[in-house]
Amino acid sequence: MTKVSVETEVRPSEVRDKVLKAVSNFFDHEELREETKGLGVSLIAEASSLRSLIKLHSALRQQRILDAARKHMLNGRTANTVSFMLHKQAAAVGKLSFVDVESESPCGPIRVFILHDNPTGVIEWLAPKTSRGVPIREIPMP
Repeated sequence: MTKVSVETEVRPSEVRDKVLKAVSNFFDHEELREETKGLGVSLIAEASSLRSLIKLHSALRQQRILDAARKHMLNGRTANTVSFMLHKQAAAVGKLSFVDVESESPCGPIRVFILHDNPTGVIEWLAPKTSRGVPIREIPMP
């Protein structure tokens, strides 16, 4: 079973379409919903395939941040899930920046949850080990 869920809040000072663009820069969703939370709204984008992560896969290589991505993904790995957070403002301008704690992204982070039977395989596909920043071996999507 595969489920990709990307969540972020739209704060009162933010424009919904710009926040959605920040998410869409790196993820293709099949379903988008909004949930009211306090004074704001949360956007939740979901997909049922790792194909929704193709933009992320490409951006990690183009921006040459595979090692940082791998570290964050490994830290967020459990038995069947990979989770990590991205800086929302950076994502809005097409840049990937991983954050360790929510406060590192002043407008709140983009939270990514990947449910998959083989989370290690997902990490190996998205962010393989590198030598001098170049993937040692590319593997196919699990």
